[in-house]
Parts: sequence; structure tokens; C-alpha cells
Amino acid sequence: MKSERTRSTRIKICGLRSANVAIVASDAGADYLGFNFVEGVRRQLQPEDGIQIIADYRSGRKTLNRPGLVGLFRNQDPGFVNELARNSGLDYLQLCGDEDADYISKTELPIFKVVRVKEESTPSSLNDIIAPLLDDGHGVVLDRYDRETPGGSGISFDWTAAEGVANRENLLLAGGLKPENVQSAIRQLTPWGVDVSSGVEIEGVKDPVRIRAFIEAVRTA
Repeated sequence: MKSERTRSTRIKICGLRSANVAIVASDAGADYLGFNFVEGVRRQLQPEDGIQIIADYRSGRKTLNRPGLVGLFRNQDPGFVNELARNSGLDYLQLCGDEDADYISKTELPIFKVVRVKEESTPSSLNDIIAPLLDDGHGVVLDRYDRETPGGSGISFDWTAAEGVANRENLLLAGGLKPENVQSAIRQLTPWGVDVSSGVEIEGVKDPVRIRAFIEAVRTA
């Protein structure tokens, strides 16, 4: 996982669907860019589209900033995942489903594993889930549990459930973050990193102004 940056809170802009917006996020200082290959979700990229978007992003990037490129997958065949990762030049995988240790052993890149935070979750119960993942050198994304939606709901979970947990290295806080509330989350949880998708959209489309505002809010928190 990426740990060389001196900034206190890492930033991931997720659900990117165009090279131009990926360039905006990169040039604004994002640490990670997320591209969603999960089947059946609103932000899904077809493999050929994702490969082209990432290639266009690389050719159009204006600054020296080089965010880690993260591909999102959910219970998809590891052979397919590895091939797409190679063809698109991803740096990390974000696994959003029920992938277990056996599945992870078949992947070729470092991973972030999504952990869903339920209403009854406590810092202790969350730590029991994430500690083995972090100890094995994996990253973790904490997101709100939603029976109907495999992530990207744009709704926060109760942040008290992550107190004393979200500040662990290689852990990204997600779920309902936006420019207007990310400083409150940072003050309460001091997370290692924050992850946003819906919160930088207007009517379902990534907005460059909101992306820059989110990154600025994190930097000045």
C-alpha cells in the first residue's frame, strides 16, 4: 500500500467514467483514482472502455502527480480480474464482495477489501474483521452496509462505530462523504484516508468543482 506521502489524510476519488475528470482529480492532488468494473452498477465500466479511459488519462495528465489506479470488482473470476488489471495498467484492486483469503491469493495486485459497517457494528467488532486484513498487508475500505446496494449508496454509516479504527494505516473511510462533511469525519476519526464517489457528483455525474472542493476540504481539515 502507498505510504510514502506525508499528507495526513489520503484521498481517493472513485467511480470515474471519463479521462477528463480523472485528470482533474489527479491534477488536484488525489492519491488514488477508482474505476468501477463491478457488474450491474450505475458506474460500471466495460473492460474496453475502462482500458481506453485509463490510457487517455495517462496521455492527458498535466502534473507530476501519479495517483494509484484502483479497479473495483465484486465476486468476479480472478483470471478475468487479473487480465483486465494487466491490460489497463491498474495498481490496486478493490474487492467489493465476498472474496475470501483463497480468492485473494489468486490476485496479482495489492488489494483494498471493502468491509461493510452495519447498524449494530462497534469499534471492537469492526476491528475483529479488519485487523487480520491489515495484518496481512491488505488495505481496507469501510463503507455503509446496504442490503440493496453493493456500495456507492452515498449514505454515511454511524461514524462512532469506527472510532479508534479508521486511523489505522491503509484504511479508507467511505460512505456518504462530501465536501460539506469530510472535515467533520476527519476531526472525529482522523482516518488514514477518505474515499468519495457520490459526494462529488451532481445529478449522478462527477463535477470538477466538487472534486476540487473535496480535496481542498481534506487538505485544510
